[in-house]
Amino acid sequence: MRLNPRLLLAGFLMSLALATPVVRAADGPANRQEPAALERTVKVTMKYLVCLPKDYDQQASWPLLIFLHGSGERGDDLNKVKAHGPPKLIEAGKEFPFIVVSPQCPNGQWWEPFELDQLYREITEKYKVDRDRVYLTGLSMGGFGTWAWAAHSPQLFAAIVPICGSGDPGWAGRLGQLSIWVFHGAKDGAVPIEGSERLVEALKKKKEANVKFTIYPEAGHDSWSQTYANPELYEWLLQQKRAPKPAPEPKK
Repeated sequence: MRLNPRLLLAGFLMSLALATPVVRAADGPANRQEPAALERTVKVTMKYLVCLPKDYDQQASWPLLIFLHGSGERGDDLNKVKAHGPPKLIEAGKEFPFIVVSPQCPNGQWWEPFELDQLYREITEKYKVDRDRVYLTGLSMGGFGTWAWAAHSPQLFAAIVPICGSGDPGWAGRLGQLSIWVFHGAKDGAVPIEGSERLVEALKKKKEANVKFTIYPEAGHDSWSQTYANPELYEWLLQQKRAPKPAPEPKK
């Protein structure tokens, strides 16, 4: 089924990477440069899909769902992003009560939080986004990206849904105020379930953590198909709102 072109759009993100730029070596890790090197700032270019709700013009703002795909969908062909998750469901005709944004990671790269921060800025400036109801989800490489971006910029999100991903349990201290629903297949041979288990265990040690963990006993790496097909996931997301900023301490 082909979508109305008004609902599914290809976009480009072009903006400065950072006030303090990050420059990548061709075969090495990113290196943070000093502010004096601003002339070396690079631009980030990222393709993405956008699906607007059917009644988009009828509301002042809408919740935003950002989907990060897995490693197999990297490249410069946006049709690849429709292979799994919300974009696949949208292509089949499903309507979501969210603005759904699905960026594409270039070949040979991984999801980079500082680049995704730029995507967030562009989307929230361009579309009618309720910034207190921004939700992040991803599968496999996108599950890793979900954990990493949320740990890097937790203030942006109300809830995250990492699927068959992993990350650093040390991030739990930065994720404690988010609502988190984790999914993983017990028989996952590509990304072992222990990665999710360690993060969930670390989160549960935080008193303020709101974390759920669903394990599919017979599932392998594909724990996302039944997750994204479950309407309870979207009902749960819509109940989540960003934690209010703490009130400033009174001056002494």
